[in-house]
Amino acid sequence: MNVARWIGFVAARYISRGRRSSPSPVLSILGIATGVLALTVIISVMNGFQLGFIESILEISSGHLRLERVLPGTEMELGGKISELPGVLSVLPFRELNVLLRGRFQNPRGALIRGVPADALQRDPGLAGRLEMEDGYFDLSRPENIVLGAELARHLGVRVGNEVSLLSISSALGAANGADRSYTVSGIFRSGFFEYDIGWGFIGIETAAQLSPESAFPVLGIKLTNRWHDQRAMAEINRALDLWGITAEGGGHTLLSWREYNRAFFGALRTEKIMMFILLGLIFIVVGLNIFQAQRRTVLERREEIGLLRALGASDTAVRLVFVWDGFIIGLAGGGIGLGLGLLIALNIQPFFTFLEGVVNFFIFLLNDILAFLGVYVSAGEFAVFSPQIFYIKEIPSRVIPHEVALIFLFGFLSAVLAAWFASGKVSNTRPAEVLRYE
Repeated sequence: MNVARWIGFVAARYISRGRRSSPSPVLSILGIATGVLALTVIISVMNGFQLGFIESILEISSGHLRLERVLPGTEMELGGKISELPGVLSVLPFRELNVLLRGRFQNPRGALIRGVPADALQRDPGLAGRLEMEDGYFDLSRPENIVLGAELARHLGVRVGNEVSLLSISSALGAANGADRSYTVSGIFRSGFFEYDIGWGFIGIETAAQLSPESAFPVLGIKLTNRWHDQRAMAEINRALDLWGITAEGGGHTLLSWREYNRAFFGALRTEKIMMFILLGLIFIVVGLNIFQAQRRTVLERREEIGLLRALGASDTAVRLVFVWDGFIIGLAGGGIGLGLGLLIALNIQPFFTFLEGVVNFFIFLLNDILAFLGVYVSAGEFAVFSPQIFYIKEIPSRVIPHEVALIFLFGFLSAVLAAWFASGKVSNTRPAEVLRYE
């Protein structure tokens, strides 16, 4: 029998006997499984929220690249040229201006109005995929048409077909730019991102040019086939602009990546995820300490058997691997169970929370009935994990990122293996002659 086979044989005997005599391996497996399950589900839901915000910002607002200080009047032609470059998915020219809007409710409300071409949704499929038309159509074919966010329309008290008054404001001068102009609401959109739904609107780019101050420049929002290749795309676009001899009025053009334009917000999201990893990773530390103590106790209880193995010629490493094998099985079993259940819940997060809410509400109604039978009347509403009345979401998002899931499993597995390895360190202090002297 070779070394690997007898190590496995002895370890299997120890694990089997240990499980019958002590609940420690079972508790350790449950601890690892709980940690992997919790971290997988929580990180998946966090990814759903964070990636939803990030993609809303990139698809609606900033794009993957922004070419600023474009010469007025050339944005449409230049956008067509850039859209033909390799790696570029779409290019959308636009102008932005801050305005005051007034609807049926006479209190004015500030908003950011973006002027885009009438065929903006055809030019930019990413934008089209993020804007859900709640009422009407994204119709900017007429100069007097305007499309508003759902919450903005609600605050203004307008619907499709109603008119709103728009007062353009020059942020540079801090003064009104022209008198009030009336626009007809042709559509109401909902993006799922509250800041856009309550503070954004769209008009035609030609109309925006008339309202913009003379010092304002149009911008090109560039979408890439792969946003992580932004540096390569920037170099390609800069080379093309130099080749075409295109410069902006009053100085050179400015090309910004999504990493620079949203650095503060994306950095905050990254820090939030790292801190969540660290906090939930404490579960593995607690379980690892439990495995460490259990394995140390096992080593002390089996000193005679360890001495006998050493007397038969087993090396320190071989005997140590017998106990490490226990940690290997615990880590593999716990990590596998937790990963399987975590992925099952994360990929079916909405039915899971619906089931959870149903169970909680059942006990709430049961408690209400019992209290009513006893003459105590308590009005307890239905329980909801993420109520749409409180949170600005229709359903709970979840995104499973494979390499993060693999990392979570690895954390759980290694916490058990390393705990067993360090706990079995006393094997090397066991001397066969001392242990077997009185046997």
